[in-house]
Amino acid sequence: MKKLFVGNLPSCTTEDSLLAHFSQFGKVHSIRLVKDLFSGQCKGFGFLEMEGHEARIAINGTKEQSFEGNFLKVKYEEEKARNRRR
Repeated sequence: MKKLFVGNLPSCTTEDSLLAHFSQFGKVHSIRLVKDLFSGQCKGFGFLEMEGHEARIAINGTKEQSFEGNFLKVKYEEEKARNRRR
């Protein structure tokens, strides 16, 4: 299972619309949109989980497609370094 970062999302993005878009590349196991606390609108990015080979297909497939007028920035989520000060 790979976690993907999805950026450049329009503020009107919903989990359902993102699921519909990424389902064309494979099964989406989970979606988490980062939303504004007060307005409830998408802040422009989110995360989703897909199987490894499907995640690679999604990264390559979204380079050529627009999503609600925006070209998405999709990449593997980077692991945060643990215990940076040792």
